[in-house]
Amino acid sequence: MSGIRGQLTRRRMPAGVTTEGCPDSIVQVEVEEDDRPALKRSMSTLQLTMIGVGGTVGTGIFFILSEAVPEAGPAVLVSFLIAAAVAGLTVLCYAELASTIPSSGSSYSYTYATMGELAAFGVGACLILEYGVSAAAVAVGWSEYLNLLLDNLFGIRFPAELSAAPDAGGVINLPAVILVLMCMALLMRGASESARANALMVFIKVGVLGVFAAIAFTGFNADHFANFAPEGFRGISIAAGSLFFSFIGLDAVATTGDEVKDPKKTIPRALIFALGIVTAVYLIVALAALGAQAPGDFEGQEASLASIVQGVVGSTWPGTLLAVGAVISIFSVTLICMYGQTRILYSMGRDGLVPSVFAKVSPKRNVPLINTFIVSGAVATLAGMLPLGILADMTSIGTLAAFGLVSIGVMVLRKTAPDMHRGFKVPGYPVTPVLSVAACIYVISGLHIATLQSFAVWMAIALTFYFLWSRKHSELARLQREAEYLH
Repeated sequence: MSGIRGQLTRRRMPAGVTTEGCPDSIVQVEVEEDDRPALKRSMSTLQLTMIGVGGTVGTGIFFILSEAVPEAGPAVLVSFLIAAAVAGLTVLCYAELASTIPSSGSSYSYTYATMGELAAFGVGACLILEYGVSAAAVAVGWSEYLNLLLDNLFGIRFPAELSAAPDAGGVINLPAVILVLMCMALLMRGASESARANALMVFIKVGVLGVFAAIAFTGFNADHFANFAPEGFRGISIAAGSLFFSFIGLDAVATTGDEVKDPKKTIPRALIFALGIVTAVYLIVALAALGAQAPGDFEGQEASLASIVQGVVGSTWPGTLLAVGAVISIFSVTLICMYGQTRILYSMGRDGLVPSVFAKVSPKRNVPLINTFIVSGAVATLAGMLPLGILADMTSIGTLAAFGLVSIGVMVLRKTAPDMHRGFKVPGYPVTPVLSVAACIYVISGLHIATLQSFAVWMAIALTFYFLWSRKHSELARLQREAEYLH
């Protein structure tokens, strides 16, 4: 297919992916045999599951209740179930594509192979938004718990003007910036080292949340659930959109395609295991929190879980324990979000859709160093200058857009490449991917209008970049020019 339409819909399989059964309409790019450094396969199923849990538990549960409970009341439990159901439908779709097209590009690479270059670039833009903004958002939440911990232990805090974004009454959120820089230092050591550190932090955070639930249930008051849904189903829907932010770490599992052992089996297993663990933890913690504190007390509450257990016990020691867990937990979430963004940009750089500097890998550390520096600088700027509410909603819409396109990609690849080997198949096909798309659209419809407008602006900027730069520098464009020259 020639012309502009052919350029926008040209498809490619990620380099190095087994292409048996792949139709000729999807360009199959062979791996070049040279001395350039590449990513190394070093992660196991357990480590990958822990990446999913580590990038998800803590994304919101330590602080997002103060945003979601005022929207839905105790019915935030239903909002969690809706968000988990949407995530579950999409995880099944991710599992099929990950078992067919294992690549560091995650849904970006899947879309490139199924719907073409323009759609893939759009998904890449969504993922950049998702990971960059979510890393900044959780860093902002980390600042709240760090201040509580310092106050309880030493009686000191970062000054108010250095603990909040300008829109929240401060000058810069310095603790959030510090966290991003610490994550950058760990990422530069390598993927395997980062995965081991993350696994340790996951066990600590789940243990601390277990302690929170045990303490909070001792102060459980069923009267807190009397006015279960004060804002009706509209409030539940809005809260579900905000809470979807708490499930974004699952996508990070699919960005490890070039760094995990036996990816066609390992990635689907890790996705499903991680979703089960995450959903159970969220529901237990949310139920305990709502039982221990009246819904009206959540609004504007900083370090909400720590404040809840301090109120139940009447002492600062449980709050201090929760603050320690949150500081460790949110560190791991920020780490995984930044990891995911660097790998998406790595894949896009390798395909020529963003400058090639993003695809350069350090021969000593086997990580994209320059890429990591750039991502860290952008995330630190967002974390230091924007408040939590804006960041959480922008993360949700970027995630939902990418999830919806992944579900469509499953159906497209089933039709266009039925003979490709699939290590995992979506159960209930085609109903499951159709429900996944519908659910993503439903949750997006519940987001604030300002979020939808901001997302539209972001996508307009991204598409402008594609048409002015990426379309001409794409690796597929280069291959096409070479083929035309030879003929």
